[in-house]
Amino acid sequence: MRCLWITLVLVSGVFNTASLVHGQGFRAGAATSNITPELGIDIVGNFAASYAIHVHDELHARCLVLDDGNSKLAFVVCDLLGMHRQVSIEARRLIKEAVGIEPENVMISATHTHSAGNALGDSRYVVDQPLNDYQQFVARRIADGVRRAHHLLRPAQLAFGRVEAPEHVFNRRWLMREGTAPVNPFGQVDKVKMNPPRAHQDLVEPAGPIDPTVSFIALREPEGPLISVFAAYSLHYVGGVKSHEISADYFAVFCEALKKFQPEIDPVTGIPFVAMMANGTSGDINNVNFREPGEKRQPYEQMQQVGQDLAKKVHQAIGQLSWKDQAKLSARYREVEIGRKPISEDLIAWAKETRAKADTNANRIKGKTDLSQIYATRVLALAEVTSRTVPIILQHLKIGDIGIGTFPTETFAETGLEFKKLSPMPNAFMVELAHGYHGYLPTPRHFELGGYETWPGTNHLEAQASVKMLEALLEMAGEE
Repeated sequence: MRCLWITLVLVSGVFNTASLVHGQGFRAGAATSNITPELGIDIVGNFAASYAIHVHDELHARCLVLDDGNSKLAFVVCDLLGMHRQVSIEARRLIKEAVGIEPENVMISATHTHSAGNALGDSRYVVDQPLNDYQQFVARRIADGVRRAHHLLRPAQLAFGRVEAPEHVFNRRWLMREGTAPVNPFGQVDKVKMNPPRAHQDLVEPAGPIDPTVSFIALREPEGPLISVFAAYSLHYVGGVKSHEISADYFAVFCEALKKFQPEIDPVTGIPFVAMMANGTSGDINNVNFREPGEKRQPYEQMQQVGQDLAKKVHQAIGQLSWKDQAKLSARYREVEIGRKPISEDLIAWAKETRAKADTNANRIKGKTDLSQIYATRVLALAEVTSRTVPIILQHLKIGDIGIGTFPTETFAETGLEFKKLSPMPNAFMVELAHGYHGYLPTPRHFELGGYETWPGTNHLEAQASVKMLEALLEMAGEE
């Protein structure tokens, strides 16, 4: 009889343990997948073709899974300039198949490093297209990373934090003295110049604000070591890589630097800490202070400085956080129809005439980048798309009192600031380049100013797109 009682106690203990793991306790798990392409792949991010001959640092899909006992969310940040929406759709299909997390509950974004392989595919304008070999590889590796993170789910506490880092972000669109901006590829003079000459006498003022805040979510084992940190910062990228080399830029520097601050992990039983740095809203923001002359930097030096400084700031802030044992998880997901950028008959005529001159263009013969030819090709590609609207994926995820909104665009900083201001969530921030790539997203007033981010081929959507998308996202944020 005593043996039977002991057996019942042991069985009860097993059931209690299972209840802790699969019941209402908050859990988190994180893992990474390597998505470095093979050498020879086209490195995207520059106008001129560049093919990878060396890997400076590996590219990853960094994955986090959260479970509140009723719902699960997954977050994936990929070291890519951007990805076609079909990559996200396929990866989320594989995730649902493998671990049962609904596609609407999975956020997949790109960091916008300018030294990665091409996951955009053959056309940035065609909505539905088959995936090439590298895109299929990325989708599978994303799903693998989420599966691994899901396998590592364990009891967790969470906290939200912010740190300010204004010294690394500068608005790159500058108002110029009237008549001093250079002629654009379309033969017109804009009111603003992207990346103007530094400390130049014709600079007036930046055309928009910056967002200096690093917003982050920290997960740890109860009273124990960190599991993961998911952060977002509105800095486009840093660059400074060697030609033809693959690199994940400052995003990965931050992750590796933050990892070094953590206690040493037992090599046999320990589970690695995973840091993640997503791109906030940085469509008009970079790391160049145009008020001052430039300084000579060694390759990779600047991105190391930025990434390590951000990691230090976040690490110091983690020690001051208030931790919670529970957080309700939920997600909202929509596809909204947004008008494509109008392409006038005059613009098409200009593009055809410009393309006809390609064989005799002096700049091309000299081997220089001819922006007029590049944009003429883009204009004609945009004009060939029959549908005049495009389905834009919007997503809003809630983690307790934290709200994260996403756009599949290079979003201007003022849109991210507006979302934070108007969101009903106490702790809100945005992540850009999630679930697709649809070019730059200026606010309406910037179309009057012109500049690189508004040019057809760089900008894919109508002038009111940012307003319509933000309204829909805020509506989603207010839904229970």
